[in-house]
Amino acid sequence: MVFLRPIAIPLASLALATGAFAQVSPTLPPARAPASEQGAAKHDAKAHTLVKKPAAESKPATTPSTANSGPAPEDPRVDLVYGAYQRGEYRTARDLAVPRAQAGDPKAMTMLGELYSNALGVKLDEAKAAEWYRRASDAGDREAMFALAMMRIAGRGGPADRQEAVKLLASSAKLGEPKAAYNLALLYLDGQTLPQDLRRSAELLRMAADAGNSEAQYALATFYKEGTGVEKDLEKAARLLQAASLAGNVDAEVEYAIALFNGTGTPKNQPAAVALLRKAARQNSAIAQNRLARVLVTGQGAPLDRIDGLKWHLIAKTAGRGDLFLDEVFAQLSAEDRAKIEAAARRWLGAK
Repeated sequence: MVFLRPIAIPLASLALATGAFAQVSPTLPPARAPASEQGAAKHDAKAHTLVKKPAAESKPATTPSTANSGPAPEDPRVDLVYGAYQRGEYRTARDLAVPRAQAGDPKAMTMLGELYSNALGVKLDEAKAAEWYRRASDAGDREAMFALAMMRIAGRGGPADRQEAVKLLASSAKLGEPKAAYNLALLYLDGQTLPQDLRRSAELLRMAADAGNSEAQYALATFYKEGTGVEKDLEKAARLLQAASLAGNVDAEVEYAIALFNGTGTPKNQPAAVALLRKAARQNSAIAQNRLARVLVTGQGAPLDRIDGLKWHLIAKTAGRGDLFLDEVFAQLSAEDRAKIEAAARRWLGAK
């Protein structure tokens, strides 16, 4: 009986969201990871993320961050501004936002911060972006609080100030901003800016997960899987992985596929697991490519297909996900089959 190994994800390998309205896919905790996958997180001030080798090695990163979406049009007066932004008409968005911001509209202020911080329709001006975010924050806009917090963590638009960032994140999270809750949870988990508090981290992750944040769902699933800050519960972990997977989180797709394949916390469903692995493999997850290769080469959970399986093996190897067992299988094939597999891998890599 073949079992797929779960992903081992070091506790320290977490990433803060980058950008005003972007989210990052975290590489998250099991409590213990193999030494080969451990390492200290580094702080990259330019990207303002805590970075490490991604869990599923699938981040086109990103994947580490999704496209900026701009401030949500909660105020109907900003609808025209937001519409122009969504259409990519950034200069129009700025021209419409300026008089409204000057009249005290916090959503318009936040939009101006977004435009200046990302050089959208205007020249990059991080100091001006931070000022607009500050004014919107003072007026109670939760997205501006989050954006300014991320700038303070990165030292953009002014000196780095993590203590101010924590206060802004806490205020934003209290107002219901899921990205702020998620990032504040990571700071409580990291234990550097704030004293480590796993229970508080789990509470904040639950808040963000309940709001539909797929990164928080994936993170909280790992907490439940390992018993980090919560009581271990494999069924809750599987449900959260499923939710994050449905939202398109590639790391969650891989872990949920493994849970389905093994029947861990959820009824075993190997065909569904293989379909998810194939989906994640096509999104460049090296772990998914490796697990898919093993399934196809052994013929357990899917029809035996060594040619396609070893194609995925060679693709995974290019991302550093080697496998001695699959190397041995590949070496035992005829020269004709090896050439066919290598050509298929080259075609896929060339078409990415």
